[in-house]
Amino acid sequence: MYRLLELNPQLQPFAGDIDLRMELYRSAKGRILGKDQTLNDFANAYNYYGFHPADGGWYYREWAPAAYQLYLEGEFNGWNKTSHPLKKLEGGNWELFLPGDDALWEGCRVKTVVEANMCLTEHIPLYARRVVQNKETITFECEVTDDRKTFPWTDKDFVGNDQLYIYEAHVGMAQEEGRIGTYREFADLTLPRIQRAGYNTVQLMAIMEHPYYGSFGYQVSNFYAASSWFGKPEDLKYLVNKAHAMGIRVLLDVVHSHAVKNTAEGINMFDGTTWQFFHDGPKGDHPAWGTKCFDYGKTGVLHFLLSNLKFWMTEYHFDGFRFDGVTSMLYHDHGLGTDFNTNDKYFSYNTHTEAITYLQLANELIRQVNPRAVTIAEDMSGMPGMGLPIADGGIGFDYRLGMGLPDMWIKTVKEKSDEQWNIFQMWCSMCLRRPGEKTIAYVESHDQALVGDQTLIFRLAGANMYTDMNKDCHNPRIDRAIALHKMIRLFTLGGGGEGYLNFMGNEFGHPEWIDFPREGNGWSFHYCRRQWSLLDNGMLKYQWLGDFDRDMLKVTQENRIFDQKMGDLLLNKEPEKTLVFYRNGLLFAFNF
Repeated sequence: MYRLLELNPQLQPFAGDIDLRMELYRSAKGRILGKDQTLNDFANAYNYYGFHPADGGWYYREWAPAAYQLYLEGEFNGWNKTSHPLKKLEGGNWELFLPGDDALWEGCRVKTVVEANMCLTEHIPLYARRVVQNKETITFECEVTDDRKTFPWTDKDFVGNDQLYIYEAHVGMAQEEGRIGTYREFADLTLPRIQRAGYNTVQLMAIMEHPYYGSFGYQVSNFYAASSWFGKPEDLKYLVNKAHAMGIRVLLDVVHSHAVKNTAEGINMFDGTTWQFFHDGPKGDHPAWGTKCFDYGKTGVLHFLLSNLKFWMTEYHFDGFRFDGVTSMLYHDHGLGTDFNTNDKYFSYNTHTEAITYLQLANELIRQVNPRAVTIAEDMSGMPGMGLPIADGGIGFDYRLGMGLPDMWIKTVKEKSDEQWNIFQMWCSMCLRRPGEKTIAYVESHDQALVGDQTLIFRLAGANMYTDMNKDCHNPRIDRAIALHKMIRLFTLGGGGEGYLNFMGNEFGHPEWIDFPREGNGWSFHYCRRQWSLLDNGMLKYQWLGDFDRDMLKVTQENRIFDQKMGDLLLNKEPEKTLVFYRNGLLFAFNF
């Protein structure tokens, strides 16, 4: 019997579904791996495809099984669309050798021309490592990179703290000035703030290339390209290397749940078909996001995505991943409108078993590349086994996000008066976790701060934040907001999981929502930046919030509270709104 069933006896009626999960996982490995081959051996597509210098010239290779002909155009040939055809090989592969060491060069701009469906179309190479926007034509182009150039890494001995205190961050909005910030600015200016605040892990959003800045990085076009919005590839490597030197682990917010539907900028219809990477027909279109959905049952798709994970770990030294949109992957209806209140919702014909197999393979691969790597699943459905090892019948993630906690706090703050707060229900929300699976607790992430929503502090304080945050001002609403902001965060950290996450700026009560530059706001950056001056101003109460958050992290880290899975409830007095619990050497006492 798998450990998943031992931990969850109520799943016994679905033992056959767990057996099927594991059989499909083993079958997929048998299909894609050769004799004595590991996933680590399999996931090397980026070393073959794309642009690679060789003795006496350059190789360019692609995978485009349905294309009639491929060509390479660019600065090297005066943008002649058909002068450099690729040769078709077996397995849908294409190859071009350009003789001469200077036939291509670092920064040479190119595009792939695909002949399919009786026409020629321009595309970005699938394995492009740098994609930039042409300021004159506004179109995107690939810049050739020379993989003989190596970065001077100094992080060979980096390990990382095993207690996760995660700082979720967006490089572009990390500076105070109204513009897009850079990788190097984040490394030199923001990382020291994160370190001083006490966080030991940074989770970077929007790193994979995306043509629309306002998508928050969740509509990926080029999976192997570090976003040029923030700088060059070596700038991102500088950021990661510096983080490691400061003892900070770096996680990538990876988007393998869908892809942008753009054909000129993205991978959609690269070989002239809609089904090269994605499901054919309506199944390949995400009804809520307007994006394309991967067909995880295809070997070529597994090769592309698994290699992508290894690429980010080996080329950029990322220490793991937060997998975005996992719920959308798990179910054919993407979990839209489904209330996952019974176990049969997890095991039915609606379950996307091929996606589950992919996630298992991904987690196994990541462990092979780096046994100390960390993986986190963003799943709001509560799929059993998400955070259990594969051998236990699980999907293999180290952690799952405690996505019910922010919803609980929003509902409490928004709909209930102080007298109506039920502290025992709040405690139960902290403890509502899958047995044996670790959870990342959080009060709010970027999701709660987007335009149209409100941060916790703004829900509590309202417009008084604009006028009454001076330390010499005593507004009861501000005083209440500050007290509850501290208590809610400490309550969640102390009782909600085996790890903790905070979105950039929320530790000191950053006001207002996030609104990326767009036509509707006049392309303004006013709400797409972080006002660090509020924290740095010793005359403002933001400093109190920042100081409390830092000390809160320090004392819980020193006592390694996550070593004890659950806190022990010692006292619950509902009329007095008093609750006390113990966790790994610390006594937490709250009077709401």
